[in-house]
Amino acid sequence: MFARIFKPSKTAMQSGKAKTQDWVLEFEPASARTPDPLMGWISGADMNAQVRLSFDSKEQAMAYAETHGIPFRLIEPETPPKIIKAYADNFASNRRQSWTH
Repeated sequence: MFARIFKPSKTAMQSGKAKTQDWVLEFEPASARTPDPLMGWISGADMNAQVRLSFDSKEQAMAYAETHGIPFRLIEPETPPKIIKAYADNFASNRRQSWTH
């Protein structure tokens, strides 16, 4: 039973950053999932794959894993570079790129 602690990334479907502030502890799958022969649904025998715990900070998640004896891997989030843009830059006289229209 091995866990990973990470901060979820922003969903690609929305521009907002909801549900990205908490740290998440979830277990790595212990066995491969198999399709059900009758219905074709994907099923697995590992019940820990359904467990997903949220914490306010990285330290809380690490402390929880250590007190319960769960080996874990910490995945630090990559912060994207902040690109400062202004609409007025499109019409600046010292524009670096040529106009495309």
